[in-house]
Amino acid sequence: MANIETSLKEAMAIDGAIGVALVDYTSGLTLGVLGGGATMDMNVAAAGNTDVVRAKVRTLEMLGLSDSIEDILITLDTQYHLIRLLKSTRSGDAFFLYLALNKSRANLGLARHQLRKIESDLEV
Repeated sequence: MANIETSLKEAMAIDGAIGVALVDYTSGLTLGVLGGGATMDMNVAAAGNTDVVRAKVRTLEMLGLSDSIEDILITLDTQYHLIRLLKSTRSGDAFFLYLALNKSRANLGLARHQLRKIESDLEV
């Protein structure tokens, strides 16, 4: 099992990674951030994507779908924004990993695969 810091470092090692955050979307709190820098404020991005996750979860509930969200992909001109909802064993926990990638350097399929592995090893 990996801690938050280790998991964020692993995510930043993904080819094309710009920044990563671990977020509790129930409270909106960011539990950890790496990268971003001058080009992207990861705390602002994490907070904004909390609203995206909440809206999608609420929509699934209104539709009566029993499916769960694996990930959400937002494609920009030069970036991919990948939101991976974490499966939690503790009741009431609602976390997601948010990864911003440089579109010209990233392999989206491989990034999704690596985030899935990071999720399976992460202990919050």
